[in-house]
Amino acid sequence: MAGGARILVVDDEPYIRELVRLYLMREGYDVLEATDGDMALEQALTGGVDLVILDIMLPGRDGWEVCRQLRAQSDVPVIILSARGEEIDRILGLEMGADDYLTKPFSPRELVSRVKAVLRRTLRPQNTQDDLVFANFSLNLPARELVVKGRAVPCPAREFDLLAFLAARPGRVFTREQLLEQVWGYEYFGDARTVDVHVRRLREKIEPIPEEPRYLVTVWGVGYKFQEAP
Repeated sequence: MAGGARILVVDDEPYIRELVRLYLMREGYDVLEATDGDMALEQALTGGVDLVILDIMLPGRDGWEVCRQLRAQSDVPVIILSARGEEIDRILGLEMGADDYLTKPFSPRELVSRVKAVLRRTLRPQNTQDDLVFANFSLNLPARELVVKGRAVPCPAREFDLLAFLAARPGRVFTREQLLEQVWGYEYFGDARTVDVHVRRLREKIEPIPEEPRYLVTVWGVGYKFQEAP
């Protein structure tokens, strides 16, 4: 799916850009390139981009700042591609709203697989399901919009899908591994605590008191459940 989607590859290494571009073009994607943070922001915000593959170590404005600026202005999905493979870096990327994090050296085929998984979620056809409406917020599923207290709130694709999945199944308990399988949509190679990061970010958006969650409830020793029926 999603052949023809426009992907922005941001990296200051020509070899990496060329490698990623060739593999993506082989799958039918339209590929743009940027070599620094300022160029990346301009193209991501004005170029009709469907997904950004973002290196962290960039000249000038680094990838962290680019990701932060993108999240403040756009819901375009972001896959971080970085030589920094420490757990703290992966968690920081997810905390900033990245949809995935892949470390260098990487398998181009695995990167393509992750690109396809993200685009399946963000570019899938609209459906006719009803909205999910709760006391504090609602989910407009066809428009993929989160509305909290009457105001649209930016919600990256992965967070939206996780919330929609749980909210449509109130009372059911899911392990982190089940959520990775169901929401991430492929065999995830990272840490299951990725789910914890996304749940925490969602609580900050929808919970009246994030530290005392009313909707996204932790089931200790198991995983998470959504507590209120729509």
